[in-house]
Amino acid sequence: MSKQVNPSALFLGSCLALITTGLTFSIRAGILPQLGESFNLSAEQLGFINSMWFLGFPISMILGGIFYYKIGPSNIMRFAFVSHTLGILLTIFATGYSTLLISTLFIGLGNGCTEAACNPLIADLYSGKKMDKMLNRFHMWFPGGIVLGSLISLAMTKMGATWQTQMWVIMIPTILYAIIFYGKVFPRPKEESATSLSNNVKAMFSLTFIFLFCCMALTAISEFGPQQWVGIIMANSGASPMLVLALVTGLMAVGRFFAGPVVKALGQTGVLLGGAIFATIGVYLFSVATGGMVYVAAILFAIGVCYFWPTMIATTAQRVPLSGAIGMSVIGGVGMFSTSIFQPIIGRWIDNSKAAVQQSGEVIENLDLVVGQVTLAKLAIFPAILIVLFLFFHFWQKRTYKGHQETEEGTSNAQVETI
Repeated sequence: MSKQVNPSALFLGSCLALITTGLTFSIRAGILPQLGESFNLSAEQLGFINSMWFLGFPISMILGGIFYYKIGPSNIMRFAFVSHTLGILLTIFATGYSTLLISTLFIGLGNGCTEAACNPLIADLYSGKKMDKMLNRFHMWFPGGIVLGSLISLAMTKMGATWQTQMWVIMIPTILYAIIFYGKVFPRPKEESATSLSNNVKAMFSLTFIFLFCCMALTAISEFGPQQWVGIIMANSGASPMLVLALVTGLMAVGRFFAGPVVKALGQTGVLLGGAIFATIGVYLFSVATGGMVYVAAILFAIGVCYFWPTMIATTAQRVPLSGAIGMSVIGGVGMFSTSIFQPIIGRWIDNSKAAVQQSGEVIENLDLVVGQVTLAKLAIFPAILIVLFLFFHFWQKRTYKGHQETEEGTSNAQVETI
């Protein structure tokens, strides 16, 4: 007797894999200062190490999308397990800068495989507004994993635990998701035409996909740029950097859990536009706030970036369905690739600003904080650009769906509501 697809088990395994991704993000952010001290690394070198996390992600994500229908999500997740395990172990036993670059690249490859396999998997398991809801609930475990990792890293650092010990924690969900996925049956794609690579490529040359492609680059750097550097930038702000990270990602996790009513009320384009507005305000406040106001900035920032990633993926799946698994992978991949490019640039901004002040001979109290806040002010430009782009997208899509309603008999109200 053939086995049946078990949606609950597949969804649980997907969530545990994404928790692994979240832990690699937050625990590595938490131990970044320790890595700098242990191996005598500059901010720019730490930026290049961070960039490997974001570079490995799009490489495996795009390749996973291309071969998704050939090798299947089960094999992609096997590769994710191997990559995660290698990355964690190589980090723990790192001997210097080069080893850290390689280990972080492996972790990024594992994270990209998780997105490449699980996004289309969940899109095939569910449909309509439930797909929006379940994709958001799946993606809540990335910030959920960051919350867990931030609190674990903070507690273990206070207890004097080494950064190597903190990295061992990531192996727990890694082993669990491998066990859950083992031997499971995966669903067939909902649209057989989406399995054609030529159809996928043709769909990705549509104006809607190209627009989403460009926007994803900006949404990703708006979300991940400030978060990855919180430990260094906020160290002297009067607020706990890891608590700030935990607050941001905790609110993101809660927001994504309740995404269904939000998307129903505002529609995909309204959610994206509102997110850009709140993200701009939040990043700007980060650049000027100290003490308790940092936590206020964190709340506004969290509201802003909360729905960016899952809504961009869901928008691609719904509005460019023939792009298939590779379309979702390319959208996610460009987000991580843009973040990878900007990590060393952000580090260089910090190094250059600090060097300029030191050469001027000017004495500034809390130099690291001042330099970091100048950097955050530059990062606020990205979500500000998104306000304009998503405002345009909202009216563009509203007109498109209105046109469809007028020309296609029986168009459902549900289509209009998803604007």
